Amino acid sequence: MTETATTEKLLLQKDGPIGWITFNQPEKRNAVSQEMWQRMPEYVADLAGDPAIRVVILRGAGEAAFVAGADISQFKDRRRNAADEEEYRRISGAGSESLAHLGKPLVAMIHGFCIGGGVSIAITCDLRIAADDARFGIPAARLGLGYHYKGMEKLMSLIGPAYTKELFFTARTDFSAQDALRMGLVNQVVPKADLERFTRDYALTMSRNAPLTLRSAKASVEQLLRPEDRRDYALLDRLIKDCFDSQDYQEGVKAFSEKRRPQFQGC
Repeated sequence: MTETATTEKLLLQKDGPIGWITFNQPEKRNAVSQEMWQRMPEYVADLAGDPAIRVVILRGAGEAAFVAGADISQFKDRRRNAADEEEYRRISGAGSESLAHLGKPLVAMIHGFCIGGGVSIAITCDLRIAADDARFGIPAARLGLGYHYKGMEKLMSLIGPAYTKELFFTARTDFSAQDALRMGLVNQVVPKADLERFTRDYALTMSRNAPLTLRSAKASVEQLLRPEDRRDYALLDRLIKDCFDSQDYQEGVKAFSEKRRPQFQGC
């Protein structure tokens, strides 16, 4: 794996068609700091602009956690009140939005603790693959903080209102990987020893498919989850047209007739 950029707490790596972003604060179970959020848009832009990268995977360093929430050690200085929270939300929101608008498949590879902000990051991804040791929860009610409605809306779109209320009302942090699978919070559960291999293979499978088709499908799902009067149908029409006008479409049809695997270029 070739490392292309690092900070102390966030890593960016590229490995063939796969880009990896690693939350790298294992001594704090990869709790996300403000500095990590500040760096995120830069890393996402790098991966988005690299045509060699077809799929991006988020993961946590070490053995204990994917992301165990926000870095609470920063709360006293940077989230003291509503005004501070607004600034923190601006920074973290920019990082989260960059992930949400990445036009490539985004996968969360989850092991250990996926708590609070970790859940928020995971549901920003298109797919979530969890190890059987993963533990989930949103303990906002134990801290007395208000959970932003945008995150609540995204969570509800995945697991529905009843499970959303259960996560928030109980503030439990011991929902298992199988609980998460039952809720619809994760797509797959695999043994922890197999997690990286399985996730990498899954990403490689996606990377062999036509990038323009994946981009169109991802945008369609995003738009169709919106109320009808807020959907950008012109965007979706343009993305579909791009597929049919592409060299990849010609290659896909030719490869199918020749009974071989297509070699897509993303154009």
